Amino acid sequence: MVKNLKVTIVLPAYNAEKTLKQTYDEIPFDIVDNVILVDDYSRDNTVEVAKQLGIQYVIKHDKNKGYGGNQKTCYNKALEIGSDIVVMLHPDYQYTPLLLQSMIYLIANGVYEVVFASRILGKGALKGGMPIYKYIANRILTFIENLLMGNKLAEYHTGYRAYSAKVLRNVNFNKLSDNFIFDNEIIAQICDKGYEIAEITCPTKYFKEASSINLKNSTIYGLGVLNVSVRYFLNKIGLVKYDILR
Repeated sequence: MVKNLKVTIVLPAYNAEKTLKQTYDEIPFDIVDNVILVDDYSRDNTVEVAKQLGIQYVIKHDKNKGYGGNQKTCYNKALEIGSDIVVMLHPDYQYTPLLLQSMIYLIANGVYEVVFASRILGKGALKGGMPIYKYIANRILTFIENLLMGNKLAEYHTGYRAYSAKVLRNVNFNKLSDNFIFDNEIIAQICDKGYEIAEITCPTKYFKEASSINLKNSTIYGLGVLNVSVRYFLNKIGLVKYDILR
């Protein structure tokens, strides 16, 4: 615990057998109380490895529910067990668990309610091997999102995020998409509720075992991001109602 607050790490997993142990071993258990792994119908031995590691809560979907669907299960379980701070960490070891202390303490000390680890804030993205087309797309999409959503974030697309339980209870994340666009929709809900998002610099690693979406799905994701941003803006100025903000 940190300042008598229960800290839970959630691991949305899909075919993470080869990287799960390395990720888990770097979690700072002097401040982390619980770990929840949700396996989204993997084709490997992710669940078996999780059980061998002694992860407290291991949940396996009986069918693939998508990245957003996986997060919903993660957050619902974290709230169910009484977590005060919830951090999503990918078990593919693309993001270092060594930043967990910094992210957790920003929330525990009452400085921010939401903290993102940004690959773009420093030079970690290209150094870590992010494909140049993804880097350029990330920068363009983030510029447009900041313009339409009234923010100054370095990145909207990181998968390394910490939330206070208060935030997760005040946004209706169960209404959101089950696919990758979930990440941007929950940002729209967070901004609509008036929460400020802190960012810290995060190195990243791109390698064979690290999960990544291909060019086709990246394009679909990019169009979805633009759709979320435009609808958020139109809702904000009162021209249309965006159902996820209701």
